[in-house]
Amino acid sequence: MTDERHAAIPQGAMLYDPARLETPSAAVFTREHWAAAGRLREMQGGRGSVAFVQAPAGEWVLRHYRRGGLAARISTDRYLWLGADRTRSFREWRLLAELRRRDLPVPAPVAARFVRSGPTYRADLITERIPAACTLAEEARAPALHPERWHAVGRTIARFHAHGVCHADLNAHNILLADGGAGPAVYVLDFDRGRFRARGPWEQAVLARLCRSVEKVTAGRLRADSAPWQALLEGYAAVTGAAAPPPRGDSNQDNPPSIP
Repeated sequence: MTDERHAAIPQGAMLYDPARLETPSAAVFTREHWAAAGRLREMQGGRGSVAFVQAPAGEWVLRHYRRGGLAARISTDRYLWLGADRTRSFREWRLLAELRRRDLPVPAPVAARFVRSGPTYRADLITERIPAACTLAEEARAPALHPERWHAVGRTIARFHAHGVCHADLNAHNILLADGGAGPAVYVLDFDRGRFRARGPWEQAVLARLCRSVEKVTAGRLRADSAPWQALLEGYAAVTGAAAPPPRGDSNQDNPPSIP
């Protein structure tokens, strides 16, 4: 169970789990803090810029929220202030905490913050890193493909859908696979703009988006009729009790996230 605590920081506030972060501080969200301590391990670029750091109790992932698309032309990392509870970081932190309460495989949320500047804010999130895992994109590009791992991915996605969890951008880069004691362990990452919603056609859209992502990262080698993708659909059907629909176009998923 994730325990939520609040702390004031300069120009903003933060949420944190005291079981994972004993002393709240704005410094833990900065790369400079960890680099100065010799604990900055690795950085990855892109819109969802992240850094991996060695915390006292294990590795953490630091993510600074960045905008994409046309909005990035106005600001790369500023969002309109609508209140603390509606910040991207607080909503994702709380969503992850709720998903873990439901025993769904997501990284543990450590801390989240926002820093205000007039009518806008910036945001950051810290989660625990899943050790010894590879992305589904890496799995898809591997020379040897293992149907049982794709089957496990399908089962995991179906579990999220059974709880009404809509991932706003499920793709081959935010699904992780690790070796578990009873078979492949699958985790889902990056729940920015994720939310709960009633079961419906959006589930087909999530699968369709993931299918296109797999096709893209493999340069078309793995398509909807490929054996790995069919294994994924079989895993999905094993949980839902019905065959997953074939990939189709996206449905509208641009509503803001919500937690019941």
